[in-house]
Amino acid sequence: MTENIKESEQKPKARIWTSILPLFVFLGIAGASYSLLSTDERNVSTLPSALLDKPAPDLGVPPLEGLQQDGKQVPGMAQAMFQGKVSIVNVFASWCVPCRQEHPQIVKLGQDDRLQIVGINHKDSTKNALGFLAELGNPYDVVGVDRKGRASIEWGVYGVPETFIVNKKGRIIFKHVGPVNKRGLEEKLMPIIEDALQSAS
Repeated sequence: MTENIKESEQKPKARIWTSILPLFVFLGIAGASYSLLSTDERNVSTLPSALLDKPAPDLGVPPLEGLQQDGKQVPGMAQAMFQGKVSIVNVFASWCVPCRQEHPQIVKLGQDDRLQIVGINHKDSTKNALGFLAELGNPYDVVGVDRKGRASIEWGVYGVPETFIVNKKGRIIFKHVGPVNKRGLEEKLMPIIEDALQSAS
């Protein structure tokens, strides 16, 4: 009799926990997701690149047809172009909202004549990519079209936007995951860029 009473008391408790547990799980996931989405200073160390301190991928990426600068077609990507210059490689797409948010910072980098700004247009249409750059301005000296995402895989990209710094020897020295904001540009990227510019290698 006593055992039956204990069992009947335990059943409502079990039902309560069964009802509440999914709510706690949902709140935990929602909180983690909000934390990740609400910050544009995501911790790069949590998403390390296997390519850091290694040469930029050796692959040709075709140009964005119709994108012109000074009356000439903007070239596509080739590994040889990274030699002797500090390059900023930015993976972007017209459909990517954070790409639009970070674009003023990429434009600002493009105003620095010491740098080569390289764009990888990720899984986009020619028309939309051209429209994006016509509307917001084209900071890129080079744009490679990565229609199927193969080049992005070679660069170890997790998602757009992502930005890499490549030194004068053509080696990847830094990777930024997510949109670059003003503070991130000034406090994180620019010190690394300045060091790379001053380095002989």
